[in-house]
Amino acid sequence: MMQAAVQKNTLMKQPMVVSLKGGASGAEALMYMKSSTGDPHKVLIAYSLIYMLPLSAKIPFNWRELTPLSVIALDQFVLWDNATLPYKNVKEFVDAAKAANPPFKMGGTGSKREDHVLTVFLEKKTGAKFAYLPYKSGGEAATQLVGNHTQANVNNPSENLEVWRAGQVRALCVFDKERIQYKNKVTDTLSWHDIPTCKEEGVDVQYLMLRAMFLPGKVTREQSAFYVDLFKKLTQTAEYKDYMEKQALKPVFLSGKEMLKFLEEDEALNKGLMTEAGFVAK
Repeated sequence: MMQAAVQKNTLMKQPMVVSLKGGASGAEALMYMKSSTGDPHKVLIAYSLIYMLPLSAKIPFNWRELTPLSVIALDQFVLWDNATLPYKNVKEFVDAAKAANPPFKMGGTGSKREDHVLTVFLEKKTGAKFAYLPYKSGGEAATQLVGNHTQANVNNPSENLEVWRAGQVRALCVFDKERIQYKNKVTDTLSWHDIPTCKEEGVDVQYLMLRAMFLPGKVTREQSAFYVDLFKKLTQTAEYKDYMEKQALKPVFLSGKEMLKFLEEDEALNKGLMTEAGFVAK
């Protein structure tokens, strides 16, 4: 989306080339950017792993070594169960999970990553215990839930979109302080906005996934300002707005001190949860 929107709207003259560096669960990309000090031609699209991966894998990386540009979106998490299960709201689900022996199985993407940390957060707030099962992707976690191999997952909206639309899973609540803004019907009867917040349902858990842009460290102020302006314009395009709604992403734009404040607070939340769960490498 980003590459196409930049080119279609002529937001910059130079071509934008997307390079995927997914090795070592994202560590390859982080170390690549760290080693590119002073190079204004490389931009990182970062997720929450920028502060989670150094903690769990003990890689020599700190996001402060890069140049923060802007937060361009946030991805929300939803508590889902299988539509054939009898738990039609959060209270019924939590009560059943607390009484379950053996514990309910919670599927998620990866280990010691966002889904796993959120599961720990949910346990802390509800008193329920879950057996967390890591999968390679949100799509695999969705398949396992549909097949009744797990009782729940905390997939992002887009990861469970098709199985929700097909009536195979139930959206119990969204882990945010406000409902998802999109009101167009996704299933026959429900829109994203119809999903209550977990706080509305009695579980005060708020957890969002970062979508942010960074340059390498030690670039000039002018170079940084160019990209902040570029990504601000990107968020105003029709392509960006359409993508946000289709993926049920939360549109937001933070830069400068606002972005730094968000990163510091989000890092502290994740570090606290990961430390409590024993996910921080010794």
